[in-house]
Amino acid sequence: MRVVFVHGACVRDGAWWWHRVAELLQERGVPSVAPALPSCGEAGLPGGVGGPGLPEDVAAVRQVLQAGDEPTVVVAHSYGGVVTAEAPAGIGSVRHLLLVSSYLPEVGQSLSEFGDGSPSPFLDVDPDAGTFGVRPELLVDTFLQDCDAEVQAQAADHLARQSVRVTWQPVGDAAWQQLPSTYLVCAQDRGTRPRLQREFARRAGSVVELDAGHHPFLSQPAAVRDLLLSL
Repeated sequence: MRVVFVHGACVRDGAWWWHRVAELLQERGVPSVAPALPSCGEAGLPGGVGGPGLPEDVAAVRQVLQAGDEPTVVVAHSYGGVVTAEAPAGIGSVRHLLLVSSYLPEVGQSLSEFGDGSPSPFLDVDPDAGTFGVRPELLVDTFLQDCDAEVQAQAADHLARQSVRVTWQPVGDAAWQQLPSTYLVCAQDRGTRPRLQREFARRAGSVVELDAGHHPFLSQPAAVRDLLLSL
């Protein structure tokens, strides 16, 4: 078994965001990898309106998934669920999807369809540059309120501005319709409302709820590890 982690929006260095769970999995002999998402400026290409978007993120994850043939669990967080709707489609080694506080789109849906038409207050949108990012001063209270001080202090160094293209580009597949899936609802999440998570969770094969904020893999890594090992 191996695990492929797909991080959420407006961050970089997936290995850091997932490191606590990855280390616990490695102790059990389970390797993992967290692909870089080009739309977050992780491909050495300029971001913005003309930069990488959802198709490039999907391609980056598919490349990692196709690089091995061992049974694979894909773990998607938040925006990562949009990428994961398409990336694992048709790849035989993928055995299960774990969706953490994740968007779960149908074919043809885009990220923008899940909001009310206005940017969330914790986001900073630059229409001229064609990018958006998390307001650093709201990062901890919105996304990391249940994490320890070490994580809270380090997280701002792992933010990134992301191309706005990902908000309106539709997904071309819905792999969760063909693959076994588990949705992890984060009941104390202040970034993705639990009510919205529970709506998405109805589309998954099974549902688990955890009393955690937006990043349970940082605040309660053992619980996420145990869930992964149970799949």
